[in-house]
Amino acid sequence: MTRRSMLWGRLFRLDPDGPLTIQAQLRGQIIAAIGDGQLGPDRPMPSSRDLAVQLGVARNTVVIVYQQLADDGYLIPRERRGYYPNPAIPASRLAPQDPETIATTGLDWSIRMRRRPSLQRNISKVPDWRQYEYPFIYGQFDPALFPAAEWRAACQQVLAGGDGLDWAQDLFTRDDPQLLEQIRDKVLPLRGVWAATDEIIVTIGAQQALYLLADLLIDADTEVGLEDPGYPDARNIFALRTARLRALPVDAQGLVVDAALAGCRFVYATPSHQSPTTVTMPVERRLKLLRRAADDDFLVIEDDYENETTFSGLPNPALKSLDREGRVIYVGSLSKSLAPGLRLGYIVAPPPLIEELRALRRLMIRHPTAFIQRSFAQFLALGHYDLLHRRLAAAHRERATLLAAALAEFAPDLRHPPVTGGSSFWIEGPAWLDARRLADAARAERVLIEPGDVHFAAEGAVMNCFRLGFSSIAPGRIREGVRRLAVLVEAQRPGR
Repeated sequence: MTRRSMLWGRLFRLDPDGPLTIQAQLRGQIIAAIGDGQLGPDRPMPSSRDLAVQLGVARNTVVIVYQQLADDGYLIPRERRGYYPNPAIPASRLAPQDPETIATTGLDWSIRMRRRPSLQRNISKVPDWRQYEYPFIYGQFDPALFPAAEWRAACQQVLAGGDGLDWAQDLFTRDDPQLLEQIRDKVLPLRGVWAATDEIIVTIGAQQALYLLADLLIDADTEVGLEDPGYPDARNIFALRTARLRALPVDAQGLVVDAALAGCRFVYATPSHQSPTTVTMPVERRLKLLRRAADDDFLVIEDDYENETTFSGLPNPALKSLDREGRVIYVGSLSKSLAPGLRLGYIVAPPPLIEELRALRRLMIRHPTAFIQRSFAQFLALGHYDLLHRRLAAAHRERATLLAAALAEFAPDLRHPPVTGGSSFWIEGPAWLDARRLADAARAERVLIEPGDVHFAAEGAVMNCFRLGFSSIAPGRIREGVRRLAVLVEAQRPGR
């Protein structure tokens, strides 16, 4: 083999077991090599026969790729001379510079940035969690439960273009009308919420919904009450707008409703499935919260967190369903239980607020991806969403039962509220337990857990709590994972 042949073999590395076809891989790698400047316009591509031999592929594969790239303008066919890279395709990468020749400005970016979100206390996730045998992590899903065929069918139906591809247009401040109708007619009634389409806006997950509300409604003088422990991202979002955050205690019935709420302009709450403790606020306390909101003149931002994944298969009515004065701004998620990466949420609020939220969203992203909106509308219309929740209810009930039994068997010192839905347990250990140390030790044993201190407003105040997610761990691994964890808990016991 010649030196030049060896270079072609190194430049183009094809994986027969990869997710793309060999043809698609070769096409993409030739385009990348042209864009990177590795293939200059003065040197011909190897003949289809030579390249096929060097790469160990069929000659017809190379012929088809060359012809496609010539049709698309990446290669120029020259009679009796072969194919050449098109000089009109600009290289996307500049030649590397000598570090000594690069001017350094010495700019101090810290004095130019008005906010430093990276310094906030955030939930951290292990990116390669799939490589761990016992991933008790929260917020991920089990691919085995994902309705791939149904989701694919919904997407294909949209791509078929029977609606004239109207979803591909720029919606400006609007949302897909079919998705709004599905939310109004199928999703919200299950929560006891009735709304017109002009009272709904679609967001990129519940996270963006909270950010939009904070940006529009909260300034430096606004007092915001938040559950403690609570959702760290909500705390951090509101903290970017005001330092006047009030930590509100949580008990076995959720947010404590008392005089501590007086003076707040907004109260953020997760009444249906408190984050992170998983407890549900009973109806009596919900009514008390609404009375307190009216008496003290504040609004409630209700995050209907994980309410759709109850073990009964039927979600609890939302706080919004009891609201008669318009004091509840309702935030929900569509994609959390299906696939968090799809990022679809929504806000239900009076039309004047929705109108301003649409105008604000336009300045940020215009609108969430219209294709995903329409595909989700089809997914809902065909009944796949309801079927998914019934499947998840059964699967999560099984895993929660196994997890509760394993904790009772191996770690009776670890307490948790009764779990009737969602996808995690909130664990409170003995006072001497350090959940951060436990998480580090568990990771070495291939067990992943989430320390709970980040959920508390005061840093370092509570260190003996952690979260065990069960949505992404196989049922057969739960018992052994808990057993390993219990050994590590016992190793921290004083006197050992």
